[in-house]
Amino acid sequence: MRLVIARCSVDYIGRLTAHLPMATRLLLVKADGSVSIHADDRAYKPLNWMSPPCTLRDDLVDGSGTWTVTNKAGEQLVITIEAVEHDHSQELGADPGLQKDGVEAELQRLLALHVETFGAGWSLVRREYPTAIGPVDLLCRDASGAVVAVEIKRRGEIDGVEQLTRYLELLNRDPLLAPVKGVFAAQEIKPQARVLAADRGIDCVTVDYAVLKGTDDPTQRLF
Repeated sequence: MRLVIARCSVDYIGRLTAHLPMATRLLLVKADGSVSIHADDRAYKPLNWMSPPCTLRDDLVDGSGTWTVTNKAGEQLVITIEAVEHDHSQELGADPGLQKDGVEAELQRLLALHVETFGAGWSLVRREYPTAIGPVDLLCRDASGAVVAVEIKRRGEIDGVEQLTRYLELLNRDPLLAPVKGVFAAQEIKPQARVLAADRGIDCVTVDYAVLKGTDDPTQRLF
């Protein structure tokens, strides 16, 4: 990972255009090739970014110049750097990935046993389907035979949708699987996560843990 603090402006050139005026920002370059630009007041969310696969051309001379980041679609982030205040690279090594809590692990197990929760005719291909960036919770096929990647959370938030998006980008590069659709499943899904999922073409499914465990029968409820 490379972390650069620099006074810079940023121009995105692609399906639309966007401009960030000159200011001091954090530029983050990860080992997967992704580049993101961060301010000091946006929590974890970047101001702009380019997802892999992409290439970075570094034209800095004596701490000023441009970075040009280009993805496979030809979209570009042009980062004009006026001055570099800090530039550090650090190898992080292999990450073991997010460890699910007990409820999430049990939800995954139960949904693997009851994939018909997502629709009639669904079948399970594999739990913890391996990818280069971590395992997909469930890889399934729907009634039409299409491949579906399912990400399971206890509470569905934006970061879970982002995680599933990364899995889908990778899985859809495999001609034996593509096209791969996505389903985001959780006991509770935040409105912002639903909006982002809809924008990414990902379906959301709210699951009832008690019903899956067999400790609740919704047909016996009064309301």
